Amino acid sequence: MSRAAIRIRDDFWSAYQELVTGTVIPYQWEALNDRIEGAEPSHAIRNFRIAAGLEEGEFGGFVFQDSDLYKWLEAAAYALRLKPDPELERIADDVIGLIGKAQQADGYLNTYFTIREPDKRWTNLYEAHELYCAGHLFEAAVAYFETTGKRRLLDIACRFADLIDRTFGPGEGQLRAYCGHPEIELALVKLYGATGEERYLKLSKFFVDERGKQPNYFIAEWKRGRTPIWNPGMPDLEVYQAHLPVREQTAAVGHAVRAVYLYSAMADLARLTGDVRLREACERLWFNTTKKQMYITGGIGSTHLGEAFTFDYDLPNDLAYAETCASIGLIFWARRMLRLEARSEYADVMERALYNNVLGSMARDGKHFFYVNPLEVWPEASMRNPDRRHVKPVRQKWFGCSCCPPNVARLLCSLDDYIYDIDEAAGKVYVHLYIGSEAGFEMAGRAVTLRQRSGLPWDGTVKFELSVPGEAGGARFALALRVPNWFQTAEPRLAVNGAACPYRVENGYAVVEREWSDGDRVEWLLPMETVLIGARPEIRANAGKAAIQRGPLVYCVEEADNGAPLAALSLADDPALSAAFVPDLLGGCVVVEGSGEVPADMDWPEDAPYRPLRNASRPKRLKAIPYYLWGNREPGEMSVWLRC
Repeated sequence: MSRAAIRIRDDFWSAYQELVTGTVIPYQWEALNDRIEGAEPSHAIRNFRIAAGLEEGEFGGFVFQDSDLYKWLEAAAYALRLKPDPELERIADDVIGLIGKAQQADGYLNTYFTIREPDKRWTNLYEAHELYCAGHLFEAAVAYFETTGKRRLLDIACRFADLIDRTFGPGEGQLRAYCGHPEIELALVKLYGATGEERYLKLSKFFVDERGKQPNYFIAEWKRGRTPIWNPGMPDLEVYQAHLPVREQTAAVGHAVRAVYLYSAMADLARLTGDVRLREACERLWFNTTKKQMYITGGIGSTHLGEAFTFDYDLPNDLAYAETCASIGLIFWARRMLRLEARSEYADVMERALYNNVLGSMARDGKHFFYVNPLEVWPEASMRNPDRRHVKPVRQKWFGCSCCPPNVARLLCSLDDYIYDIDEAAGKVYVHLYIGSEAGFEMAGRAVTLRQRSGLPWDGTVKFELSVPGEAGGARFALALRVPNWFQTAEPRLAVNGAACPYRVENGYAVVEREWSDGDRVEWLLPMETVLIGARPEIRANAGKAAIQRGPLVYCVEEADNGAPLAALSLADDPALSAAFVPDLLGGCVVVEGSGEVPADMDWPEDAPYRPLRNASRPKRLKAIPYYLWGNREPGEMSVWLRC
C-alpha cells in the first residue's frame, strides 16, 4: 500500500482536532507538570527531572508513568503535522532534551528503575512495564521524526532499542522473555518502518513468538522470587496474555488493552512476514472479540477485575469496564487488519468504536475524561456500591493512571491515517471512513487528488471530486467505498457526474472501476435510518431491551431529558421514532424522540417495596441523544438499552 498525503477538512472532525490541538494537548501538558488544581498528580515530568539529576526526590506515580509523557509527545507530533506551532515544538524539543538527560550511558531509559531500583532492571517483566514504556517511547520518536525530521528522540529510541535487542533473544546469555504488557511489539514494527533496521522487526517477532511458550517465563520469574509491585501470588497468565502461544489462541481473554495491543502487532507481523498461521490467529481472535465480546458502542472488556474480557456474551451494562484505551487499541487492530485485507467489517468496528466509545470518553471542554465507559449509570450506586465505584457519572480532570487521555489525543490527531488505503499494485483506492478530507496520491503514474465532503454523522451524503491534472488523459483505477453496517434496510446509492452508477460489492466495499477524468464527481448516498437494535438472547443483560442507532451513532437516554428512574421507562409498542437536528443542544446534534411508557402508578407507599403486579402504563415522550455526548450536563442517570 502506498501512503497518501491526507488533510482532514471536516465540519465534525476538524472541530475535534482543533479541540485537541488548542485545548487538550496544552491541558495535558499542565497535568503532566502537576499544575491542574484538584486533579490527581501525574509526577511524570518531575520523575524525568529527578532521573536526569536536575532535582532530588522520590519516584512518584505508577511504575509505567513514563508512558503518559511519551503518548503526549506522540500526540504533539501529530498536532504539529496538522499545523505548525512553534511554541508547542519548542516545548517538545525541551522535553526531548530532558528525556535524553535521563537516559543512561548504555541506552537504558526508565525513570522508575533509575530512581527507585537501579539494580533490578529486567527482574520483574511480569509487572514492571519496562518494555511497555520503551514501546511508547519508540512510537513517539517515530511520529516526531516523521513530522519534524528531527532525529534526537529517534536516536534516543534507537539507543534503547539496541540495548533491548542485545538483552533479549534466543542467543546465549540473552533473556528469552517478553513484557507483561504488550506494546513494544507494535512499536518495534514502527521503528523498523522509520529506520529500515531489520533487527527491530526480528525483535518484535521474537517477543510475539516467545509469548506463552513452555516453560512459561512468568512462572519461572515468579519461582525465582521476583520482587512484586502489585501481585505477589502466582502469575495470572490469561490477564497478562501469556497463557498460550499466540498461534494457538482462539478467544480473547484477560486484560483487554494488553490483548488488542498484542493482536495489533500480530497483524503487523502477519502482513510483513507472510505468516499464514499468525494471520489465521488474528482472524479467529477478531471474530471472537467483535462478534461475541464487544459492546454495541465498540467497547471491550466487561469487568473491572483485571480490566478484562470475561466470556462470550457476558456484556453487563451497569458493570461494564469498556476502558477507553481498549477501544483505541481495538481501532489500532482494526486498522492493521484492513492492511492485511480490505474487509468492511474491520472498518465498521473502527468507526463504531471511534464515534461512540472513544469520543464519549472526553468531555466537550477537552478537560475531563472517562476511563470507564458504561452503558448504564445510576450515580448513587456509583458512589455507594463498591461493585460500581469504577463507573463514574462525571468525567474526571485527570487520573493517577492517566493512560487514556493522551491516548485519545494521539488518536484524534492522527485520524488522517485511518481514512484511506491506496493499493497502487491492484489499482484500487479504498475509502474506509467518511470524513471530509483531501488525499493526494499516485495511481498508474498519474498524480491524483481525491476530495471528500461528508455530512456524517448527521447526514449520509458523501461527495467526492477527483483532480487528475495534465494533458495525458484520465487515470484508470477502482474506487472502493465501504458499505457501512448500520443495520439499514435501504441500499446506498451511487452517482457519477450526476448519473446513477451501478457498482459491484467486494468484501463489503462498493467498487466502481473506470478511467477517472479531471473534475469527475461522485455522490455516495448512505441511508441514515433511525433503527431499534436488539441483542441476541445469550446477551442476558439486554434480554427484552432495545438500543437506538442512527448511522454510526448509538444513542442513550439521560435523566436530564427523561426524568428518573430510567429503569421505569420503556419503549411503546410503536415508538414512532423521529430524528431532528437541534442546534442549541450540546453544541448541536441530532436528537431522537419517540413514544415511551412508564407505569401508570409510580407512587408506592414507603413501607411497600413490593406489591401485586399492575401492568397498567401511561404514555411518556422519550428523548435520546448520541451516546458520545452523555455526561456533559448535570450528573444523572443514563442508559443505552431500553425495555421493550
